[in-house]
Amino acid sequence: MIESDISAADLLGQFRQALDRRSVWEPHWQECYHYALPYRAQFTHNASIGAPRHDHLFDGTAADAVEQLAASLLANLTPPWSRWVALVPGPDLDSQQAERLAPMLEKIGDTLRAHFDRSNFSVEMHQCYLDLVVGGTACLALETAAPGGLSAFRFTAVPLEDVVMDEGSDGRLSITYRRLQLTLAQLKRRVTEDVLPPSVIRRGLTHPEDRFSLIEVVRPDHPAFLHALILDNDSEPVLLAAEKSADSPFINFRWLKAAGETYGRSPVMKSLPDIKTANKVVELILKNASIAVTGIWQADDDGVLNPANIMLVPGAIIPKAVGSAGLTPLDMPGRFDVSQLVLEDLRGRIRHALLIDRLASLDGRRMTATEVIERAAEMTRLLGATYGRLQSELLTPLVIKAVNILRARGEIPDIAIDGRLITIDYRAPLAQAQANRDVQTALTWLETANSLGPDAMAVVDAAATMRWLGKTLGVPPHLIRRNPAPVISASPTDLSPTEGA
Repeated sequence: MIESDISAADLLGQFRQALDRRSVWEPHWQECYHYALPYRAQFTHNASIGAPRHDHLFDGTAADAVEQLAASLLANLTPPWSRWVALVPGPDLDSQQAERLAPMLEKIGDTLRAHFDRSNFSVEMHQCYLDLVVGGTACLALETAAPGGLSAFRFTAVPLEDVVMDEGSDGRLSITYRRLQLTLAQLKRRVTEDVLPPSVIRRGLTHPEDRFSLIEVVRPDHPAFLHALILDNDSEPVLLAAEKSADSPFINFRWLKAAGETYGRSPVMKSLPDIKTANKVVELILKNASIAVTGIWQADDDGVLNPANIMLVPGAIIPKAVGSAGLTPLDMPGRFDVSQLVLEDLRGRIRHALLIDRLASLDGRRMTATEVIERAAEMTRLLGATYGRLQSELLTPLVIKAVNILRARGEIPDIAIDGRLITIDYRAPLAQAQANRDVQTALTWLETANSLGPDAMAVVDAAATMRWLGKTLGVPPHLIRRNPAPVISASPTDLSPTEGA
């Protein structure tokens, strides 16, 4: 349904203004993708999919580090087939209300996690992490899947080159413009045929492979979101669809945000000088190696020796005039061995900037409990600001929208995640880092109390301590008994012969 107060020209004008503001980032993005992810995006020039884009790349350190960092983010933030998110009672509920609500929330969490696992979430989320590491900004689209599928979710990693973003009044990237190229058949699956211009239908029927340019607009229109689809015709834009929805299908998130900037900054941007220098050093090493193998030669043109016809191959016979020097190798003025030292230093800085030496798995070495805790603390320190932003811009909107989809389909009860009655509990490895430190602090306190004797242990509420440890470590609520039965100890002499037998 199209509302009368919405103009296609106005929406298209806002899109072009946002596109102009984004244009200052495109050369920088193109350079980052060129060196770190060459097959992913093309901002400043067009190229066909699968065309060679690495002709001028000689060092693969950055590309390898980007893939490892993206895989580490997937494993530490949203690990597939794992309990990385759960719903728990909020702080406004008392203990009895929380106890009654916990089983239902656990079942809802299991349903939510099952839909995530059966969908294409891991595949598309990994692509978003690649965009996040290289470009600093990523976009994930979450839509309702067709009925009858294994999952209610359909995810799409929107390439950074196809999406234009802008900040809303809340400071988030809540305004999204997506550029689409659709055939007539694909267009008919999105809108009804009666809203399409006759010229579009004639062209689509005559040339079915032709694609039409469209702009998908999603912007806040409180308390809902405006979702519009515009046909960007050469003559005049046409508003094909416009409707209000409860939330946006796009989830936009950033790695690092500088003050006054809309788009995020990435770790590849920070290490781009080292990446370019390492690439140039490897190029010079290869050129020097080719000179060392073939050499540089000089010869007198004595009428017998023709330098243009000489082939430096094994077994070749090179004629020369009697008494002439013939073909003589030219001595190299110096060596280039220092390049290896420079290259190792550059590669080390690239891996350090992309956190490979911090987040990578250890090879064949067992870690003690203290090492695990300290490693987790180091990860929290390095990714604290980034994880806080990702939790605010990615994880929380993702879970809320997923719950809304399941609630609309009737697969879970009608609940609302408000942070007071029901809240989100993140249990991914990175989210559990602080919880592990809290548990270690509590265990140290218990060990100290135990070493001080029975009087110190008398102040310890063992049942409450175990419940807190279970909640902090993410133990399922049904495994924790609220009112444990008292333990009765008896010596062997207190037992009767029948009981002893």
